[in-house]
Amino acid sequence: MSARIGIVTLSDRASAGVYEDLSGKAIREVLTEWLASPWEAVVRLIPDDRATIEKTLIELCDEQKCGLVVTTGGTGPAPRDVTPEATEAVCEKMMPGFGELMRKKSLEKVPTAILSRQTAGIRKSSLIVNLPGKPASIRECLEAVFPAIPYCVDLIGGPFLEGTDAAPKVFRPKAK
Repeated sequence: MSARIGIVTLSDRASAGVYEDLSGKAIREVLTEWLASPWEAVVRLIPDDRATIEKTLIELCDEQKCGLVVTTGGTGPAPRDVTPEATEAVCEKMMPGFGELMRKKSLEKVPTAILSRQTAGIRKSSLIVNLPGKPASIRECLEAVFPAIPYCVDLIGGPFLEGTDAAPKVFRPKAK
């Protein structure tokens, strides 16, 4: 059985068809390159609306049984950027280290990374990770946190995820 992974793009303009969803496509490309385990993408393209985001995250975790949900967009300081708030509202536990590490990695490239508010959290047996909306930032942010994602998903009872040789090395503690 393949793992189900939610890919959610949050963009008023892309969801209205003003431009193509390049960020969601970038997530899918990276995960296809890095995941050796069979997996299926459950894709959503929605506007930057908190109620819609919360409803979508709940649906992907509870109904679609996605062990991992990766969002892109809505993590900046603009009034419509509400992805972290929606994520926190639907999660039982927050995992702030994911956002801290992604910001640290991004700050090596651009000083405005300090404006990003990406985070991660756990809802039941699903890990939700917020990525920035810029397609070029997706690979660099995922590269920072990918080594911890499979083990985190293990710990919460999600599907077993293995990385390819092309992926950043997945860390799992050695059995005693």
